[in-house]
Amino acid sequence: MTRRFTVRTLALALPLVALPLVAVEARQALRQSAPVPAPAALTQSRGVVDSYVRQNRAPGVVAAIGLGQTTTILKAGKLSFEGAAPTADENTLWRVYSMTKPITAMAAMILIEEGKLKLDQPISDFFPAYKNMRVLTDPDKSLESVPAKNQITVRHLMTHTAGLGYTIVTKGPLLAEYEKNGITPFTSTVGAEVQARKVRPPSLRAFAERVATLPLIAEPGTKWSYSIGLDVLGAVIEKASGMPFDSFLQTRIFTPLKMNSTYFQVPAADASRLITGYAFFGENPIPIDPGAQSAYLQPPSFPYGGAGLVMSAADYDRFLHMLQNGGELDGARVMKPQTVALALSNLLPAGVTYPGAVPNTGGAPGPSQGFGAGGSVYLVDIPGGPSKGTYGWGGAAGTIAWVDRARQLRVTVMVNYIPGERWPLRSDFSKAFYADIAR
Repeated sequence: MTRRFTVRTLALALPLVALPLVAVEARQALRQSAPVPAPAALTQSRGVVDSYVRQNRAPGVVAAIGLGQTTTILKAGKLSFEGAAPTADENTLWRVYSMTKPITAMAAMILIEEGKLKLDQPISDFFPAYKNMRVLTDPDKSLESVPAKNQITVRHLMTHTAGLGYTIVTKGPLLAEYEKNGITPFTSTVGAEVQARKVRPPSLRAFAERVATLPLIAEPGTKWSYSIGLDVLGAVIEKASGMPFDSFLQTRIFTPLKMNSTYFQVPAADASRLITGYAFFGENPIPIDPGAQSAYLQPPSFPYGGAGLVMSAADYDRFLHMLQNGGELDGARVMKPQTVALALSNLLPAGVTYPGAVPNTGGAPGPSQGFGAGGSVYLVDIPGGPSKGTYGWGGAAGTIAWVDRARQLRVTVMVNYIPGERWPLRSDFSKAFYADIAR
């Protein structure tokens, strides 16, 4: 029996009472970890950071590299292409978009650990309208649908297997329905926000309830499709915890980990730390969300669990550091080691595979990866690359992050331009980094 099958079996069977049982596996994984790498020169990694600024691919780049318990910051450039902007550093604020998803998923795992949620619990327990979902018969061409056979569960939401859509990938009539109903849980520019708020639900609860009125693109639990699942999960967390979603994140993750530069709304006093967001048109970067006038200086319609956070490289490193350490950092325990082991295992429903996503939001497709709680998970060791069990995700504006627990290391790289795949930062930096630590 393989280790993946052991974790999967426990998760499928009794997700609440089984958590203590995977402690054995967590201890074994730590015992089998490779020695913490010695401090590396990171010459090639530094070269990638410097080259992206030198070649005008980004005004500024910051990478937080964790080797064992030590963090090294690589930085270059400034907060905008225009004018005499401040230099970029570990405290610069970045729009991390979908890198919010792993944080939301870990919040749900905390509640699973506490028995307030179950991994395979139907979300209709919290929002009854989800009990009677319908599935499109031909998603690309019509809104004709049939009753769903399966209930959407917590597992489905955190692994993108609920059958929900996403405006960035959904096509056809369902995309029009999402746009008409304001199912757009993200912030981009001031102008776009003015239009989005005309139809977007005003609260997280209203958002979840409205999503339940729309059909699914696939039967729950049968297909991986990038989705608003983590946004809906935020509403479930709110119900299960009995406190606002953003308050739960602040109380249970951000404050204990001293993530003091992580926001759904950037305070006015910190606007000078927010990098300008750019859109590339060919070779030309156009400023679409200047830091000083950013849409993120205003409160969002509600906290977006799938794409809402702005944060520093130092803060995201602390989040990954907690996962690397099995749920604890600097004396603050956020999750039990067995909860982290479960969250960073392949949680896909039986028979479902992860087909891969664009490079900046999850890495290469194929049998080498599965999907855990809000992020992709390597199922095998990659020669000259990530170890089996490496977990991570990326964001629409090019940000990337992963934790390789087997080698006791973690990586966060921050840029802010769209489309995130305009430049091959994930592959460039990963190749350089693993070459550096192999020396």
